[in-house]
Amino acid sequence: MRVRIHRGTKEIGGSCIELEAGGERLLLDLGLPLDGDPEDVSVHPTIDGLDGQDSLRALVLSHGHLDHWGLAHLAGKELPVALGAATHRIFQAAAPFLPRAYVPENNLELRDRTPMSFGQFKVTPYLVDHSAYDAYALEVEANGKKLFYSGDFRAHGRKAALFEKLVANPPRNVDLLLMEGSTLGRLDADHKFPTEAEIETQFIDIFRATPGMALVAASAQNIDRMVSLYRACKRTGRTLVIDLYAAEVLRATGNANIPQSDWPNIAVYVPQYQRVRIKQTERFDLLEPHKANRIFAEDLKALAPKAAFLFRPAMLSDLDRAECLEGAVAVWSQWDGYLKQEKGMQVSEALNARGIRLEHAHTSGHASISDLKRLVGAINPRMLVPIHTFEPHRFPEHFGTVAQQKNDGDWWEIAA
Repeated sequence: MRVRIHRGTKEIGGSCIELEAGGERLLLDLGLPLDGDPEDVSVHPTIDGLDGQDSLRALVLSHGHLDHWGLAHLAGKELPVALGAATHRIFQAAAPFLPRAYVPENNLELRDRTPMSFGQFKVTPYLVDHSAYDAYALEVEANGKKLFYSGDFRAHGRKAALFEKLVANPPRNVDLLLMEGSTLGRLDADHKFPTEAEIETQFIDIFRATPGMALVAASAQNIDRMVSLYRACKRTGRTLVIDLYAAEVLRATGNANIPQSDWPNIAVYVPQYQRVRIKQTERFDLLEPHKANRIFAEDLKALAPKAAFLFRPAMLSDLDRAECLEGAVAVWSQWDGYLKQEKGMQVSEALNARGIRLEHAHTSGHASISDLKRLVGAINPRMLVPIHTFEPHRFPEHFGTVAQQKNDGDWWEIAA
């Protein structure tokens, strides 16, 4: 089996791996670089057969983060796309709200530890703990060789038991481990990230100390965070106010244990820009499943002292008109790096202009170095190749001589 990493040997984001065996090929992820434009052809990897007419058998998506699927629209309708069933439903739920939606038409469903075949390739998905819901690591077997691609994973989320299951019962006889190293160079080897339970406690402390509305800037697709946020609201007597997009994403999980729009301590507010879009697209059907706990602009001021509002900058004008920001605090509950980008700096400026203090409550979606080591120790691969990292040169100091660097675009054979 031959391997070519199109992007990821020296950067986080844009992950894309091409495999070849017996004249057939398989693609693992087709991601967008972190600062990339999906319409910019210079970031499009050169891959034959994306139209489904060549020897390319399928595209397998590890999870629903843009840096792993953001160029999947380049695949033609004929090419099979394998992804988690919940990931596919979340893509469908998000589509009406996004300018560049992606929903594969010829889709196949990944199921935890259930093998599926694509010509020469046998693929076995392993459900993992990650900040994206329904995320998988992927075992690929072909021509007597076995590759294990970690995708993105961690061991400190609400699904940490999945990591423990993986290290307790890992794939055996792995010739090549392609493992993410997002945290290398960003933290010390003995550093531990906060757990989602600890983030919940941070929310509780902030909510109890805040006299007004708590504006929480978090991704609605970070389902672990939505659970932490809901639990913190319930424990502090606050109502979690979500928008229609978040309500649809939560519904798309299909999980009865995930907070839903008709639960106690949840309210649905449809901001002006979403109301306009619904009217323009005549998607009034989107409102129907969420009418039980729907609130309106005139309700926000009275609710504010006991509300946590799932916040995006486009909602600020609604909140200004509702005059509900007295005593408010904002909580940044996503990667701090976004605040250093232009849009993030604009958010900070907008909050400062309103006298709203910015707190932080977040944990990484990626494994600590100690947990990376636990995975390598459990799998014991013959070769370890870094991917999804800015620091591939650090792998040997943590993982020994088994770690070997590769370059984007190069084909290489899995060693005998």
